[in-house]
Amino acid sequence: MTILQAIILGIVQGLTEFLPISSSGHLIIVPWLFNWHFLLDNPELNKTFDVALHLGTFVAVVIYFWREIGRLLSAWVRSMTRRSLADPEARLAWFLVVSTIPAAFLGVAFESFIEDRLGKPWIIAIMMIVFALVMYTVDHLARLDRDLEALSWTDAILIGVAQAFALCPGVSRSGITMMTGMALRLDRESAARYSFLLSIPVIGGAAAYKALEIAKGGLPAGTATPFVVGIASAALSGFAAIWFVLAYLKRNNFNLFVIYRIIVGVAILILIVAGVRSGMGI
Repeated sequence: MTILQAIILGIVQGLTEFLPISSSGHLIIVPWLFNWHFLLDNPELNKTFDVALHLGTFVAVVIYFWREIGRLLSAWVRSMTRRSLADPEARLAWFLVVSTIPAAFLGVAFESFIEDRLGKPWIIAIMMIVFALVMYTVDHLARLDRDLEALSWTDAILIGVAQAFALCPGVSRSGITMMTGMALRLDRESAARYSFLLSIPVIGGAAAYKALEIAKGGLPAGTATPFVVGIASAALSGFAAIWFVLAYLKRNNFNLFVIYRIIVGVAILILIVAGVRSGMGI
């Protein structure tokens, strides 16, 4: 793996983790598009680098929301000592916990199936297009008249269940949690903020889970510099993506992301049909 490849993949991970366009899908499509075999030929390196990139985006979201994280953790601890959920921040903290459970459970249970069956470029292309249509429909039909203080336990559970569908590359974790929140009438900015806060336990937990699997082996020889560069690229681009989405959605709808998803999905299918790339992967 070259430093340039690490930078590109780090930027891709950082941007697509928080833009509603699917990070898992892009991390498969980019090496497929450029015919980079190194990750496929070295599955252990692939897993290790994936942990590194997730660590970068985890750092980004923690830095961006560090004040809010502190308030939520304090409120969460107070709610347990006082046995009360009267504080809106305490309720929000518990809602985030509840929303995390379905994806965490299903991610562990179906990890091998997801990696072996769903990570095909043709499936990713279809998911990019199908979810673009879902995004357009929700964005233009939902009422969007609630904020985070109006969130309920049912809402938190539904968002958590929906998040589990993002385990399929091409769907987008941030996208499906935002769309579910908006379908439940959260305004765009509130839906995005909840999605990003929810990414903290999800990304952190996923990185920790995978790190435990590879902790005994250590970093492959000669990969320290690309890994550091990849983490830094993911952190910087992830921070920029969070800032952009929250600022953009204050005044705009999701049409930009809808158009992008459709263009990418159609382009992938054209490359497959034309025989330029295999629909089954590298």
